[in-house]
Amino acid sequence: MKFGMRKPSIRKSIAARTSVKRFIRHSLGLKAPRGYGWVTNPKKYVYNKIYNKTTFSIFTLLKKLFK
Repeated sequence: MKFGMRKPSIRKSIAARTSVKRFIRHSLGLKAPRGYGWVTNPKKYVYNKIYNKTTFSIFTLLKKLFK
């Protein structure tokens, strides 16, 4: 598990937004409502919950500095 600041990866963020799997899921309407991650994949939900509490993004840091 990581603690501290996350390194942004532009390649990964673009790949996530333009994936075939995401396009199919959005076009067919097969998405679960927001907050239902524990139903679809509980193991991933717990990991992401802990990861997001122990790390922070450089972009959120910049938002707080320039606000």
